[in-house]
Amino acid sequence: MSAKLIKEIQAKLKLFHNATNCHGSTRMKKTLLSVLLVLIVTLVIMFSQYGLSDQNVMKVYKTETCGCCNDWIDHIEKAGFKVKSTNLPQLQSKKMELGIPANLASCHTAVINGYVIEGHVPASDIIKLLNEKPDVTGLTVPGMPHGSPGMETGRIDAYDVLTFQKDSQEIKVWSSYP
Repeated sequence: MSAKLIKEIQAKLKLFHNATNCHGSTRMKKTLLSVLLVLIVTLVIMFSQYGLSDQNVMKVYKTETCGCCNDWIDHIEKAGFKVKSTNLPQLQSKKMELGIPANLASCHTAVINGYVIEGHVPASDIIKLLNEKPDVTGLTVPGMPHGSPGMETGRIDAYDVLTFQKDSQEIKVWSSYP
């Protein structure tokens, strides 16, 4: 919890305490109590959805030596995602476990809110995925196309972000770049 938010809560509690300990009207006490309850409910909802849920943390699986994976993680964090990165000596078994077809693989794999993100998928596509909640396993950018997030080499290749399903061969174009 931020210091600013804590100070706001303390100020509201002090105001409520002063109002209930004085000889103020019952109406004022009820109003202050209502304000306090709304504040508490708002905080509980806010922290249960965003602050405390491990589901909103993107879990990234990569090898220790992959520089473009680290650059992609920087891109994702700049977009506001929280990331927990795990280095694995070998990624193939994790990719198989998550249902990523070999022809759609890339150098790193991520999971967020039940969706699999494979490769250099732009943060804007992940945000769209999380907002729209389609019935797919996840998104992938197969290979390592130049110009995709984390692969800014000066060269820009056209590439597609694809949706895929774990238990079928269904692949669709989600978005295209450039």
